[in-house]
Amino acid sequence: MNNVIEFAPFIVVMFVFLIQHKIFITPEQLEKRHREILSEVQNNFATMQSVELVREQITDICEKIDKIYDFLIKNEA
Repeated sequence: MNNVIEFAPFIVVMFVFLIQHKIFITPEQLEKRHREILSEVQNNFATMQSVELVREQITDICEKIDKIYDFLIKNEA
């Protein structure tokens, strides 16, 4: 018990420090930050569906370019 009484001021100072520097957060604050992160991610990054759609379009363009190239090669010969 004497050890606890000796370290009580130190423990109080540590709790005050942690609270002042917002080490501990409430679930409401956590939920708010979570929503902010989700909106940032949605604004800054592409979805997997859009990436796949662009990838398919690039593949189609490559196939069409290959067909045009083959057509030009056959007509020159």
